[in-house]
Amino acid sequence: MDTGFLELTKLLPRWVDLENVVQHEVEARYILKRAADHWASFQSRGDSGAEETGYLVCALVDRNWERIHTGHFSQVALATRKIYAIACCFKIFFLLLESTSPAQKDACSEILDEAQLLGCLEDWSELKVALMDYLDKGAAAATNSETLPTLEPLTRVSSTCDIPQLDAPSLEEFQTKCFGAGQPTLLLNTIQHWPALHKWLDLNYILQVAGNRTVPIEIGSNYASDEWSQQLVKIRDFLSRQFGKDTSKAGQNIEYLAQHELFSQIPALKEDISIPDYCTIGNGDAPGAVDIKAWLGPAGTISPMHYDPKHNLLCQVFGSKRIILAAPEDTDNLYPHESEFLANTARIDAAQLDPETYPLVAKAKFYQLLLQPGDCLYMPPKWWHYVRSEAPSFSVSFWWE
Repeated sequence: MDTGFLELTKLLPRWVDLENVVQHEVEARYILKRAADHWASFQSRGDSGAEETGYLVCALVDRNWERIHTGHFSQVALATRKIYAIACCFKIFFLLLESTSPAQKDACSEILDEAQLLGCLEDWSELKVALMDYLDKGAAAATNSETLPTLEPLTRVSSTCDIPQLDAPSLEEFQTKCFGAGQPTLLLNTIQHWPALHKWLDLNYILQVAGNRTVPIEIGSNYASDEWSQQLVKIRDFLSRQFGKDTSKAGQNIEYLAQHELFSQIPALKEDISIPDYCTIGNGDAPGAVDIKAWLGPAGTISPMHYDPKHNLLCQVFGSKRIILAAPEDTDNLYPHESEFLANTARIDAAQLDPETYPLVAKAKFYQLLLQPGDCLYMPPKWWHYVRSEAPSFSVSFWWE
């Protein structure tokens, strides 16, 4: 067994670290205690009992996977997600005990991604990062060794902007003119210090840092359409299909990495950005948590007219996006879907209004702008927005209460 693997075992949680997580879960208590004790004494006792304990851990993973997929994800108990995540980590170690071949490491990498996507690994961040690094270094080489393009920086163009623009406003100016006033605003020259603005143009850099990660990809240009679906895909395959030299491989399907917490999954990419200070402004004494989402896709991706419940700062790293806004007061004129899942999404096509089908839309006031590299768009809660990428695009959004 290589020394790197032995060092990793020291990062696994001990039973005392897990007791609170599994207080009311008899099955999980028994299995995770057995797994934790096994690895706590692994270097002295070897792999005695590993086969049976590993089998039980795999059963625990399967059991909690089923629980996560029963009902709506938002209703899944946090304890269930934590049990699933740490059981996945133990499963990976038992699999690596069998083999550390490149193919086995690839399989373990996919398990780790599912642990992050479905479970909750926040309590074991050091283990997650170290395990990710270990698996990626020894993983099988991608079957597609295609070199991806380096995108040309877009030349800034003059464009109509129907909302106020502020050039690198101070916190006080932002709080007064934007946050406090509930005023959507285009913020200029506020993220010029981000390394991402130049590093991410080289798609091979993203491929190197994140290519082996599995992420949820939207298939189809518009999540409100009947043809829309989702798949779990390796980032390297997504990049190749949507940005590679032979984009005909994508057929008619536009794929979109949308609204994904990519930066908690891949900490190395988070080092290329920073949370804008504007996100510290709130109505309470202490700032709330900031949700950071990634939006990466080719030209032609569409987010139909919808609203978000939180303050939203949408930052454009590369590419450009055409955006159409409408105020919360126009909600009834935008014909929201009646289903609970799409209640925050309008039935109208903001880019091609159809007053005959939706006559009230004639009463709505729309605001248009072009979001270009280095720009940030502030949107107060419940402001409606339609977004279409005009070129290959990477955006980062920050949501906060």
